[in-house]
Amino acid sequence: MKQTVIGIFDYGVDAQMAAQELERSGIPNNNIDIAVRGAKDKTGGAPAGNQPSPSNPNMGGPTNTTANTTPDNKRDSDFFNSLFDNREESSKYYEAAKHGSIVTVHTDSKEQAKKAAELLDKCGAIDVNERTAQHRNISSSDKGKWTNSSASIPVVEEKMNIGKREVETGGVRMRSRIIERPVEEKLRLREEHVHVERKPVNRPANEKDLAAFKKSETTMTEHAEVPLVNKEARVVEEVRLGKDVEQHQETIRGTERKTDVDIDRLNSKDKNDDLNRRGPDRK
Repeated sequence: MKQTVIGIFDYGVDAQMAAQELERSGIPNNNIDIAVRGAKDKTGGAPAGNQPSPSNPNMGGPTNTTANTTPDNKRDSDFFNSLFDNREESSKYYEAAKHGSIVTVHTDSKEQAKKAAELLDKCGAIDVNERTAQHRNISSSDKGKWTNSSASIPVVEEKMNIGKREVETGGVRMRSRIIERPVEEKLRLREEHVHVERKPVNRPANEKDLAAFKKSETTMTEHAEVPLVNKEARVVEEVRLGKDVEQHQETIRGTERKTDVDIDRLNSKDKNDDLNRRGPDRK
């Protein structure tokens, strides 16, 4: 549901800053209108008529980028009457806007309208109800300066809330890896070698020789010792991570501010001098 949000500012520069904040928040530029209605700059001078100010055609302003310091009263009144069913409410906004800068935001949803209103308040949009009440009080004081009146100073007091939160202060990272180291050991090994030996003889054959005088075969095997390596894995150490918790007491110091109101009573001499300046006929 489309909604229209209005912010009224005392100064044109505040209205321009509010428009920029609205654009940065994601609201399209063509949904934001600015109209200057006789607002002075912050130095107290007259309105800056040559400063760019995108205007709202519904507010009776110009269609170019030059601020208008001569408002069209009828179109302004019709614009606020179209927004409010209550004539008294539209009149309050019309009176507040006559000497200020108006930022009109056309939104597409309730959420966007709420966001725009919060940004306008943050940028310094005036409280129309409060401003209307101030104008009424001023008017009443002009009609009779000696009616009962009151003034107040708000007393603001700060309270310091002290708490705690957990933060990381360091730590230990444990990693494991495999390393190798060379191992060397001397070992004495034994080997067997078969050798053949022929020795010439010349003697008559005996019975043993005659018994062996047939086809035969004799085998002799050689043996040797070779290195044998066997590995056994054993756990020789365990590395664990643990934490020790320590507590300490710390004193937190700060300051709290509070409004202190001093009351000074005016002496009678000041009252008499003031009466003499007003004249004997005025009370």
